[in-house]
Amino acid sequence: MGDLTIGKAAQVAGVGVETIRFYERQGLIEQPSKGAGYRTYSPEVVARIRFIRQAQRIGFSLKETLELLALRAKPGADCAVLREQARHKIAEVDEKIAELLRVRAALEAVVASCPGRGGLEDCTILKALEDMPRGSAPCGCDEPMRKTR
Repeated sequence: MGDLTIGKAAQVAGVGVETIRFYERQGLIEQPSKGAGYRTYSPEVVARIRFIRQAQRIGFSLKETLELLALRAKPGADCAVLREQARHKIAEVDEKIAELLRVRAALEAVVASCPGRGGLEDCTILKALEDMPRGSAPCGCDEPMRKTR
């Protein structure tokens, strides 16, 4: 496969044209060469785009993906570094799951308190939200909801 136009590269990589342009602006892929007056992408760049996309799919941020790419290009780099980064990502995912479970419990608590009928002035959901101390949840779990990274 030779060099590809941006449209064909996007199709082969499974992304949109704007995604490729975004990756260029972010420095994740190099600026393309200009062949016959239009930009072309090498098969190596298309493979890099696929790598970036796959890293995003499994939860790595673009910054983390850039670190992975830098590590990948380093001869003699140790796989243990990548493994540790992946373990760290798993811990972040577990934290997000725990946060989502707290949110779900809070939502279930306010929904359970709602009779499901009547005027809004007596709405138990609105009252719970108004009366809730900052950072707490009406679910009985005293752990405050906090933002993850």
